[in-house]
Amino acid sequence: MRPDIVTFWHGPLDRLRTLCLRSQVAAGHKVTVYSFDPLPGLPEGVANAEAEAVLPHAFSEKLRPPQPDGSWRDWTTLQFSDFFRMRLMAQNAGLWLDADVLLLRPVEIDPAKPYFAWERPRQLGNSVLYLPADDSIVTAFADLMAQDELTPNWLSLRHRMVFAMRRLRGGSQRLSDIRVAIYGPASLTALARRGGQIGHALPKQSFYAVHAEPKLFFDPSDFSGLIADPDVIGLHISPKGRGNQAPLPGSLHAWAAERFA
Repeated sequence: MRPDIVTFWHGPLDRLRTLCLRSQVAAGHKVTVYSFDPLPGLPEGVANAEAEAVLPHAFSEKLRPPQPDGSWRDWTTLQFSDFFRMRLMAQNAGLWLDADVLLLRPVEIDPAKPYFAWERPRQLGNSVLYLPADDSIVTAFADLMAQDELTPNWLSLRHRMVFAMRRLRGGSQRLSDIRVAIYGPASLTALARRGGQIGHALPKQSFYAVHAEPKLFFDPSDFSGLIADPDVIGLHISPKGRGNQAPLPGSLHAWAAERFA
């Protein structure tokens, strides 16, 4: 089946994310962006839904206190979205795509099976994610979210030691401060291994061909092989501050901007 696409965004959308959302609509998917505030400038065909109904804004305070003006600090948005996508899975809302995933072709899933891909040799990515509502990974996150301290029972020995040493030295008492992606790909990989779902992972090329090397997207290059490869379903782009950059002629970015204008 061709699933609905869902995601979460906090703050203003940049040009790159707007482009990626257009590509998801062009692939024939219904796309919904959840947010706490209205998002002006969403592409035609992209719906905006209230995030509070999925995961309350107050949950962010379990991660870290807000700034004096109420805004979120450093890693809060990224980590909040790690929990938000799992709550959407529990609600059977659809396929999660990060807002910076450019689709080259439609995504087809089996709703009874997990859908994700390798981001690195030993780590799954969670930028593209579907899990059945009764999946053990979804259940594990539901149990975790009921805690005040948000300490996973699947935490690796290395991370347990880092956290213990930090606490002994008088550092942060919050696990969320030891690593930005502590609840993201590392957790997904550990739980998929524990639950036996790791075999469902797609090859890295399916979505993460340019993820670790954004220059392959932003700089002029020969990208013909990427867009012609039927195994490349989409591209998760890590913009690293280039989200509002104008496309450079001869780049994959320029090709995508013209195709999905």
